[in-house]
Amino acid sequence: MLVFRRTELDGLVEITRTPREDARGRFARIFDSQDLLTVGWHWPVQQVNFSQTSGAGTVRGLHYQMPPSAEAKLVTCVRGEIWDVAVDIRTGSPTFLGWCARTLGGAGLNSMLVPPGFAHGFQALSDDVSVLYLHSAAYAPQDERGLHAQDERLGVTWPLPVRRLSERDSSFPSLDRRFTGVTP
Repeated sequence: MLVFRRTELDGLVEITRTPREDARGRFARIFDSQDLLTVGWHWPVQQVNFSQTSGAGTVRGLHYQMPPSAEAKLVTCVRGEIWDVAVDIRTGSPTFLGWCARTLGGAGLNSMLVPPGFAHGFQALSDDVSVLYLHSAAYAPQDERGLHAQDERLGVTWPLPVRRLSERDSSFPSLDRRFTGVTP
């Protein structure tokens, strides 16, 4: 069974599942295009990625792709727990630069549906984290951008001290007043 919870940021949806369990283990459907149509996923899946993160406190992100490669993501933590963060960077949005976070975990297999026009990242809350991402667009390095995870203008409250930012992620500059967002 799926439950969709709209968040305070328009288009950003938390999805919770009730896995089926028996003596063999458990089963949960991660992606069903018909179910997700009701909450705005109308794109074909172009790419599926998997990340494994070691060390609680490690942060990945905040990443996004510029048009024409803007993408939606369905993010599911399949092992451990993460603090999943999405930042609204849509030009003209009433929640521009607002952020929303949810704990995603392998025990519950909940997900976040992150629409185009959002930057996305997460912090590992446990020492061994595995995350599955479904993307509506293929990776386009020329259109990739990022926001610094500790940008004071964003004010993201990370639950643990930030550790192990990659060289790329730590090189993202803080936003200046000229940043007016993206049009997905």
